[in-house]
Amino acid sequence: MTKTLDVITIGRAGVDLYGSQIGGRLEDMGSFDKYIGGSPTNMACGTARLGLKSGLITRVGDEHMGRFIREELVRHGVNVDGVKTDPARLTALVILGIRDQEQFPLIFYRENCADMALCEDDIDEAHVASSRAVVATGTHLAHETPRAAVLKALRLARAHGGRTALDIDYRPNLWGVAGHGDGESRFVESARVTASLQEVLGEFDLIVGTEEEFHIAGGSTDTITALRAVRAVSGATLVCKRGPMGAVAFEGAIPDSLDDGQTGPGFPIEVFNVLGAGDGFMSGLLKGWLDDEDWPTALKYANACGAFAVSRHGCAPAYPSWEELQFFFQRGVVRPDLRNDAELEQVHWATNRHGDWSSVKTFAFDHRMQLEEMPGYSLEKGGAFKLLCLKAASQVQDGQPGYGILCDNRIGRAALHAASGSGLWIGRPTELPGSRPIEFEPELGPDMGQLREWARENVVKLLVFCHTDDSAETRALQEARVKRLFTAARRNNLEFLLEIIPSKVAPVDDTTSAVLIQQFYDAGIYPDWWKLEPFKTEAAWANAVAAIERNDPRTRGIVVLGLDAPEAELAASFALAAKQSLVKGFAVGRTIFGDAARGWMKGEMSDDEAVAQMAGRYARLCDIWDKARLDARRNAA
Repeated sequence: MTKTLDVITIGRAGVDLYGSQIGGRLEDMGSFDKYIGGSPTNMACGTARLGLKSGLITRVGDEHMGRFIREELVRHGVNVDGVKTDPARLTALVILGIRDQEQFPLIFYRENCADMALCEDDIDEAHVASSRAVVATGTHLAHETPRAAVLKALRLARAHGGRTALDIDYRPNLWGVAGHGDGESRFVESARVTASLQEVLGEFDLIVGTEEEFHIAGGSTDTITALRAVRAVSGATLVCKRGPMGAVAFEGAIPDSLDDGQTGPGFPIEVFNVLGAGDGFMSGLLKGWLDDEDWPTALKYANACGAFAVSRHGCAPAYPSWEELQFFFQRGVVRPDLRNDAELEQVHWATNRHGDWSSVKTFAFDHRMQLEEMPGYSLEKGGAFKLLCLKAASQVQDGQPGYGILCDNRIGRAALHAASGSGLWIGRPTELPGSRPIEFEPELGPDMGQLREWARENVVKLLVFCHTDDSAETRALQEARVKRLFTAARRNNLEFLLEIIPSKVAPVDDTTSAVLIQQFYDAGIYPDWWKLEPFKTEAAWANAVAAIERNDPRTRGIVVLGLDAPEAELAASFALAAKQSLVKGFAVGRTIFGDAARGWMKGEMSDDEAVAQMAGRYARLCDIWDKARLDARRNAA
């Protein structure tokens, strides 16, 4: 059978609720960050980030947390054919905190949880056979029903020529040998657990664990003795993790010293959070193992991925992309607290974004001042009209990818919230309309703190009226405010779009926007998106694109704005912009909604008529853009 997957992990899937406050007791946490969790789930995401085709076999509940896990796996590119929905049980939860460098309290909420109901009937032979490897973790060997499911998957994998691996992942309280309050505990001696593990160790080609985990697997607190006991029942390659001392691999007989095994280079970094570090390590190790690298190289990958994990908040979100890992190897450690390495964090952010937005055809109805000035306007009517705009956008989108909206919260709150989860790209403005120097909508709060309340799919959009002729004082003031918002957006895991319009300030030439773009990069601002004016020359486009790619080759791209231009003029500007591959689409507003808004506000147009007109105009612009892009590609071929 053709192997369409590289690796399938099997076992725990839950939601990690990480305490946001660092250094406090778990009892005193005031807020939490939500991530996917469970070692197999983390490894599925970690290996996918490294370029492997990964899948997960597990169960999740038929509720919001289960859907979150499934959707997040898909966003990471993980195959979810083996993720079953359990209608009777809830998804597992884990509450975690970072107390200091030694204490990481956690509480498992796994009583009769969905993933522990995984059974043999959930294991599909064709699915297992499609993978080059199956990876199990220790927890699902602790109970009869999931243990039988794991063993079935392992035996099917071997029968179909696949490899098998075990991350011992010993959690004493999940084996019933420690209490609920001892979730942090990593070792409690138990002859029962040792015997249970030794029954299955012969099923694996690779076994990975810490020294303490090999102690439980081998039945001895002397590491060499324990490793030899494991070797007596398994011919697997054994990889023993040694914390700050790295890791060591043994393919054959166990020598008298751990130092005599195969090792890979370590990385001198600051330990911030050890939770999930083993899953990051395992992700890197699996990448090397399945790429048939030698063990020193595989351990290099593993040690580096573990280093990223211990230096960042969360588990799966901390793991590197393959591009990030290569950047790290080439550049080296600049500062030991990797999470505060601005250059590295930019690569991490830019290479781990979710979603394919190679096309973004955007209906912009985030206008506030223009609506407020229309005869017949009221706040209630403005909000109702923006719901009509969303209806028109949704009709054109019709479930297809590559469509977006710009919508504000002041007038369009109902439409903004209704758009969440629709598949639309959603940009949300932050500037006070017409302000120069830039001022922000009061809803952001004086410290930008209200961004924490935004939906994660909202893109922070900021329009700046600026020019190369601006005084040093004006430039410094605007850049400082943009930087403050950009920093706050990143802190809240929100993408950032920067729109610049110099032509409304003073005359422009082919270099004006390019110079402004460089100035913002020089100020330490790295937008995920740029929204630029429709330039009139190819030289202006080439200069702007060169400035962006020179500073940030990983940017999402550019959308070109409309400036209330008539349709024919927009068609000409689209034809020029579409020649640049970095331009992903457009963001046009009044050309689409202007006439409908004026008629509807005065009662001269019905809801259906307004929607029909706007949908028709939006659809025509989408067709014009698609044709311009197609023509540009044909001419470039």
